[in-house]
Amino acid sequence: MAETLPSRGLDAQGYIAREGSLARVPPAFRPVVAAARDGLTDLFAARLHSAYLYGSIPRGTARVGRSDLDLLVVLREEPTARDRAAAGALDGTLDSEFPQIDGGGTLLVGRARVLSDLETHDLGWFVACLCTPLLGEDLAEHLPRYRPDSLLARETNGDLALLLPRWRERVATADSEEARRSLVRFMSRRLVRTAFTLVMPRWNGWTSDLHEMAEAFGSYYPRRAEQLRAAAVLGYEPRDDRAVLSSYVDDLGPWLAREYARVHGVKAPRPD
Repeated sequence: MAETLPSRGLDAQGYIAREGSLARVPPAFRPVVAAARDGLTDLFAARLHSAYLYGSIPRGTARVGRSDLDLLVVLREEPTARDRAAAGALDGTLDSEFPQIDGGGTLLVGRARVLSDLETHDLGWFVACLCTPLLGEDLAEHLPRYRPDSLLARETNGDLALLLPRWRERVATADSEEARRSLVRFMSRRLVRTAFTLVMPRWNGWTSDLHEMAEAFGSYYPRRAEQLRAAAVLGYEPRDDRAVLSSYVDDLGPWLAREYARVHGVKAPRPD
């Protein structure tokens, strides 16, 4: 009997199917992944609970010289500033040694935070659905299954209004072409993903493809459709553009934050 493929990123029961696997890592990126695995093991040793890949590399869509290496590391205890500095140094080493990646970043969290009630529908969902196990025990075994509902929408991206003041500061202080290009990429991706999760319960599915996200959003908000399509393009092919950044923090971002709060409410507050 043929295997039934997930529809719109869902399994046969309507839960979000985990995306990505080590088997999908393109051959060009396998040496990078192996080096990251070894580096994390050496760096954190027994303090390491588990490590995960996420993003385009485990989804099999990474582009040589264009994609970054995204890692999530779970420590047995809460990470320290020294841990974050060490992880940042490893990111820099991997970026310099492997031209097939264009930068990278390692997120560090403690095991208790991932499994906390507060993070069940944010960080927990991220681990269970968007992360591919690389090292250690898979925490997805301790997490629920997730549907593309309003609760998930609120807890993943319902904090845009809190982010906008910080974004404006970053835009104001971005004093180089590379800094502005990086902000265009980051903000484009975040806004497209937020716009998608705004409509996710109605669309009833999951995708990590920015273009598909923009199209899903545009079917419900046609007046903003072209704006989101353009943002999806910039999420993959960013450029230094002050006008784009201004439009994000002065127009699209504030509108999206208001509409998100109206439809799904505001994300539960997190400790500083």
